Amino acid sequence: RSKSLSDEENLKLFGKCNNPNGHGHNYKVIVTVRGEIDPVSGMVINLTDLKEYMQQAIMEPLDHKNLDKDVPYFAEVVSTTENVAVFIWENLEKLLPAGMLYKVKVYETDQNVVVYKGEEAI
Repeated sequence: RSKSLSDEENLKLFGKCNNPNGHGHNYKVIVTVRGEIDPVSGMVINLTDLKEYMQQAIMEPLDHKNLDKDVPYFAEVVSTTENVAVFIWENLEKLLPAGMLYKVKVYETDQNVVVYKGEEAI
């Protein structure tokens, strides 16, 4: 639901997701990293570290939250799945070594999926 649109425009654009009192989703997020494989560990990144970064960047700010009311980022940004993917990217990029984050994939449903790879020219 966009604050810059009328009730009629919101209904037309967002359909059943247009609810002034909000609505819920159970998102699934897949994060892809890239980089050199460490010859000693055999890993690009230790999965324990990646899980901790994901906890900080995704779960702590978003889990069991009303995005529009509880997450300051979404006070001015429409909480579409596309913008959730950008939010996750921006949070993870701050934590991971430079250039390591490759892709954030957010499933709103099995059929509605957003893939974000940062700021790429189209």
